[in-house]
Amino acid sequence: MISSVAIAGFVVAAFAAAILWSIVKIVPQGYNFTVERFGKYTRTLQPGLHFLTPVMEHIGYKMNLKEQVLDIPGQEIITRDNAMVHVDGINFYQILNAAKAAYEVDNLEGAIINLTMTNIRTVMGSMDLDELLSNRDVINAKLLQVVDAATETWGVKVTRIEIKDIDPPRDIVDAMGRQMKAEREKRAQILEAQGSRESAILKAEGEKQAAVLEAEGRREAAFKDAEARERQALAEAKATELVSTAISNGNVQAINYFVANNYMKALEAIAKSPNQKILMMPLEASSVIGSLAGLAEITGSAFGDQSKTNGGGNGAAPPTPSTPPTGGTPGATPWGNS
Repeated sequence: MISSVAIAGFVVAAFAAAILWSIVKIVPQGYNFTVERFGKYTRTLQPGLHFLTPVMEHIGYKMNLKEQVLDIPGQEIITRDNAMVHVDGINFYQILNAAKAAYEVDNLEGAIINLTMTNIRTVMGSMDLDELLSNRDVINAKLLQVVDAATETWGVKVTRIEIKDIDPPRDIVDAMGRQMKAEREKRAQILEAQGSRESAILKAEGEKQAAVLEAEGRREAAFKDAEARERQALAEAKATELVSTAISNGNVQAINYFVANNYMKALEAIAKSPNQKILMMPLEASSVIGSLAGLAEITGSAFGDQSKTNGGGNGAAPPTPSTPPTGGTPGATPWGNS
């Protein structure tokens, strides 16, 4: 049977353990504990081992100083252009002052959530739907600035606010899809028109350059042709001058060559006629040669008469050209004996 002394000792030991447990506190890393003396805040315990005054002091709040995340519930927002969208987000915050976070606001997390939701409606309600969908970074920056300024008195630092989802109604989504399709078709038509325009411009420039080069080529060819005709005329004039000089000196062979050459050119032109299939010679070769010889005699006579008219010079008779045979002998030439 347990004696009363043993029971008393057990009670004393239990009471001492309770006293010891109430005055020795270990604060883990990342936390701050507030100490209250008779219900009044006195100090904040940092991470480590601490001792409290028995009976008079106790732990008030255990505050987590690590960065924490709050889910912002979804809500319906009416934009400036009267479009209703469903929006939700997340909030990242960190307690910097444990005493303020514990005693300046009741239900810190609920206060931060409600404050964030209210400012989401304020900021996003002042924007058009297109601005909401394309300027999410701007919305996050505005929300962070407003909410962080409001929570500063609570000893809380809001580090980031992110809008997770923006869900417009289905009919608006369909209209936006049709609008996007129309815009892309418009851009495609514009690009196609610009391509056709540039192609036409390049083609016109190419035709212009080709026409200029062709004109320059014709001009150069005309200059070359004129130069060639000029040289040909000079050559013919020189040849005519030489023949005339030879004739004036009494060389009948020169005029025979001149007449025969022109006659052969005429026959060549007749033979090259595009409509001429059969060449009909109006004269025989012997007749042609005879005509040339007769022409030579006439020329010789003319030179002789001219010589007599001029006084005969030294009394010598002019040279008589040799008369080729008129019997049409093959191989006979209109120039006589050379």
